[in-house]
Amino acid sequence: MTETDPSSADLLPEPPAIGPGLFGDAPAPALPAKAAPYRVLARTYRPSRFEDLIGQDAMVRILRRAFATGRIAHAFMLTGVRGTGKTTTARIIARCLNCTGPDGQGGPTADPCGVCSNCRAIMADRHPDVIEMDAASRTGVDDVREIIEATRFRPMEARVKVFIIDEVHMLSRNAFNALLKTLEEPPPHVKFVFATTELRKVPITVLSRCQKFDLRRVSTTELAAHFGRIAATEKVSVSPEALEIIARAADGSVRDGLSLLDQAIVMGSVQDGSGAPQPITADAVADMLGLADQGLVFDLFERIMTGDAASVLAALDQAHERGADAGLVLQDLLSLTHNLSRLKASLALRNSPDLPQILRGRGAELADRLSIPVLGRAWQMLLKGVQEVEQAPDRRAAAEMVLIRLCYLSDQPSPGDLVKRLTSGGELPRPAAPSLALPSGGDGPRAVMAGGGGGGGMAMLRAVPDASPIDVMPAAVPQALVTPAAMPEPTEPTPVVVAPASFREVISLVRELKEMTLYGHLLHSVHLVRFAAPVIEIRPKPDAPRDVASRLAGLLAEATGQRWTIAISTAAGEATIDEQRTAADNQREQEASEHPLVLAIMDAFPGAKLEGVRDPMADEYRLPPMVVTDDHGADAETESASGALLPDDLPDFAPPDAELTDDTDMEIE
Repeated sequence: MTETDPSSADLLPEPPAIGPGLFGDAPAPALPAKAAPYRVLARTYRPSRFEDLIGQDAMVRILRRAFATGRIAHAFMLTGVRGTGKTTTARIIARCLNCTGPDGQGGPTADPCGVCSNCRAIMADRHPDVIEMDAASRTGVDDVREIIEATRFRPMEARVKVFIIDEVHMLSRNAFNALLKTLEEPPPHVKFVFATTELRKVPITVLSRCQKFDLRRVSTTELAAHFGRIAATEKVSVSPEALEIIARAADGSVRDGLSLLDQAIVMGSVQDGSGAPQPITADAVADMLGLADQGLVFDLFERIMTGDAASVLAALDQAHERGADAGLVLQDLLSLTHNLSRLKASLALRNSPDLPQILRGRGAELADRLSIPVLGRAWQMLLKGVQEVEQAPDRRAAAEMVLIRLCYLSDQPSPGDLVKRLTSGGELPRPAAPSLALPSGGDGPRAVMAGGGGGGGMAMLRAVPDASPIDVMPAAVPQALVTPAAMPEPTEPTPVVVAPASFREVISLVRELKEMTLYGHLLHSVHLVRFAAPVIEIRPKPDAPRDVASRLAGLLAEATGQRWTIAISTAAGEATIDEQRTAADNQREQEASEHPLVLAIMDAFPGAKLEGVRDPMADEYRLPPMVVTDDHGADAETESASGALLPDDLPDFAPPDAELTDDTDMEIE
């Protein structure tokens, strides 16, 4: 046994201190703190009071009033799409029913304290008297019998025993039948709260025993503002455009939007070289969702409308390189078509804050340059194309085929146009011109969209003489849309229709051109002051759009090939066509009801009613034919709606002294 070298002993490491020494001189090492599990935003920011619910003002107002007056129903039915707060509202109702206040002496209230034992237990999902059941997994009659048996016993801790049944429409028929009697006459200490996304699957016998509340979809504006507040609380920088994309993708669901925001925050938390967190941009969110940029969708739609298949495929390739799914691109085009149709049908939507800024600006301009039949055909083809993409083995190839078909149909006339041209003996148009208006330079003819014929296809370009700004509004088109082949050759202007000779003919022309919105305003909201073609003076009603004069001037100039002036006057003018039509109908019915023949028929057939009087001489607006005056201002002859001259002394009814025919000679059906 050799002796150990003291110098070598000093080189040996000392054993680590794993605890206090014998005399307690070594402190115990601190154990690492256990990190708390992460809670997603949808759970962290789940509403706990009625004030926290967004977009459900009507329901909150009714429930608050019910608690204030003590008229609380024994059963509630909450319906709405996923993520709008049905289960959350059920838990808030349970807290309101069982809150005892900070002092333990409170009663049912619409403002639970959140600090009493019942409030804290319900918020933590561990209260023994608040029973939640998922009807999607427990659908049988035995599960309902357990609930019925539990209603016999009084609550253990709470004031009221609350049964929350989620997805109640999944219960079987026998389960619903077993629940009916208890649901109609429950014990006073029992409340039921049902939640469902499929209200039509719930039997009417169950609905009649509940107070029903529809939780509506939350608007995009409200969702974007709500997500912005949450992002500020989380100290995350998110651009307004990114919040808007997330809100649109949520489709009215708060929970879906919070899940997307959670994902976007994780994606945007990556730091750059300087260590600073990068803000979350709209492009990043679009890439995350596999969506195409809105500007790219607009460019793609405009290229489709001009029939430029090569640029359409190039734009689709660009979207594919950015990660956009081909099927989602078609869905974006489908959504854009729908929004453009809404902007075309309702001018008030152009100032709606719920629409994105790009739709209120660029979308409004595009809607003015397209017709409803054009948008309707694009909608039908895109709707069919979305189904084809879902069924095709190659989604991108299927989407390309759909877009190519759209391009080659953009310059084709509709079946209605073909039938009209064939029956009228006209020549069929040569498909070469794009459907959007192209800007022109200089003082020459201007290319505009032709709206004649009322067709449903893409309108062909034609040249009309230069007009004032109020007559024809030039459309702004991207430079990529202007191609040499698309520009028509300068030709002499050729009127499409004969200039109308009266205000009624103007309205009829507007209807033939399928401008139904303008047609309705001219019928109901415009008073004619003076008609002296090509000058028309009108007095619009306050509910008429401000641009009714400019739209009418542009339409007449485009249809007739001559310049029209539509002046706004403050004079009273004539009654509207609709008012004249109503007055004429009332006058005819009054004259008919006082006629001896009609009175005799009423006496012969007690209980008979005069339903309506039709004047064969009246025009399409049920008005008397217009009177044509001679050079001396006297009434010469009366012109019918078809244009034939008729004597003006034809009676509407038989003379008062006409004799009644014998009843035996009449056939009464």
